[in-house]
Amino acid sequence: MNILSRKSSWPELLGVDGKCAVSTIERENPLVEAIIVPEGSSIIENFRCDRVWVWVDKDGIVYIVPVIG
Repeated sequence: MNILSRKSSWPELLGVDGKCAVSTIERENPLVEAIIVPEGSSIIENFRCDRVWVWVDKDGIVYIVPVIG
């Protein structure tokens, strides 16, 4: 099974603790690396099919739907 035939979006993780979200994402799609990004941070804006940005607020809660990118 290739990377694109696996789960690529996690809307159910909105409002969840970021560390828990990372664990869930990497368990559901072991071909990606989920990376916590604190609110207000800068990221590299190149597309990668093996990366998921997990945007968290000041309390560590996911506030943007994590997607492969």
